[in-house]
Amino acid sequence: MSDMVGAPQGVFRGWLVVAGAFAVTFIGFGGAYTFSAFLGPLQADFGASRGSVSLVFSLAGFLYFGLGVLSGPLADRWGARPLAVFGMIVMGAGLAAAGVARSLTEVYVAYGLGVGIGVGCAYVPALGAVQRWFVRRRGLASGLAVSGIGVGTLVMPPLASCLIAAFGWRETYLILGGIAVVIGGGLAMLIENDPGRRGLAPDGDLLTAEVQAAQAAGSSLREAVRSRRFIGLYVACLIGSFGLFVPFVHLVPFALDHGLGTSSAVLLLGIIGVGSTAGRFLLGGIADRMGRGPALLAMFAGMALTLLVWAFSTTLWGLGAFAFGYGVFYGGFVAVLPALVMDYFGGRNVGAIIGVLYTSVAFGTLIGPAAAGFAFDATHSYTAPILSGVCVNIIAAVVLAMTSRRGTA
Repeated sequence: MSDMVGAPQGVFRGWLVVAGAFAVTFIGFGGAYTFSAFLGPLQADFGASRGSVSLVFSLAGFLYFGLGVLSGPLADRWGARPLAVFGMIVMGAGLAAAGVARSLTEVYVAYGLGVGIGVGCAYVPALGAVQRWFVRRRGLASGLAVSGIGVGTLVMPPLASCLIAAFGWRETYLILGGIAVVIGGGLAMLIENDPGRRGLAPDGDLLTAEVQAAQAAGSSLREAVRSRRFIGLYVACLIGSFGLFVPFVHLVPFALDHGLGTSSAVLLLGIIGVGSTAGRFLLGGIADRMGRGPALLAMFAGMALTLLVWAFSTTLWGLGAFAFGYGVFYGGFVAVLPALVMDYFGGRNVGAIIGVLYTSVAFGTLIGPAAAGFAFDATHSYTAPILSGVCVNIIAAVVLAMTSRRGTA
């Protein structure tokens, strides 16, 4: 037992890291997903089309997923905490700058760069840190960390809608900016990269020389990105992400177009958040038992099925059922994906590998919501974008099934 470095006492520190990551995802994505509540006021104030306003969110989404290719390796080298804190500060500044923008172009710059760079600096480092603190309960811990996205989607859009009604969209962006800096930046201080620095092993076990060696093991970035499994994950995520965020931008205007009131329409985003939170808690833990590869395939299939429900729904009950179901499978997807990367490639370069993988989601996010908006401008219907989302998720599931078999890494 002489090779033991230490033993955990009290609450396992890894759960505090999870709490810090939860705060980052709550503020980062909850703040980003308020955009649907701003779409109408921005259209009205700047006299813009739905497609051009939707492009604001697409640019931010492209940046916050694409920047993981830089923030992931930097977190592996410097630690996740400084990047997460910096990201929350930049996000707050961007939201505040959007509140004083005098043109839609300035909103592109302020919101796109502020939210995009801010979340991009914080998200991948926070998720990568969580993966290192857990092995047996990695799916659960990852699910809890990213459940901040679901809770943020439940809380932040209705909050933004109320603030817009009370103060206006400009003042609301200033308020949200302050929340990002104070709450997001403050709680991001809980994030740490390496349990070994505190004499701890993953899951709160005793730290031994064997555990230290296992923590340092894993594929290099070059080895990972050249593997069949990574290529399959990348292609599946790229294809699936073309429809992934369309509901977050267009479900509210879709509901308004079909006669629902503003409060009911915004409530649908909250229902996605409820489903997403349930998916992250429940499906993350289930994936630990059934296998995270098959679980991810099931998430793509589930998102395809629920999008098909959206295509034929116009009432509050039908859209609510879609929102909850889509949220469950979307939440499971976000929870399982980083844990699966850790399973496949180990912890040595997990931040860098997740960062490269998320560039696939970045390209899909850049194109999908804006394309759906421009399709609506041309046809005055969301049918084609919704059915396209069904198709891309089915294709993504097929690609993943063909490339994730054991022994193909």
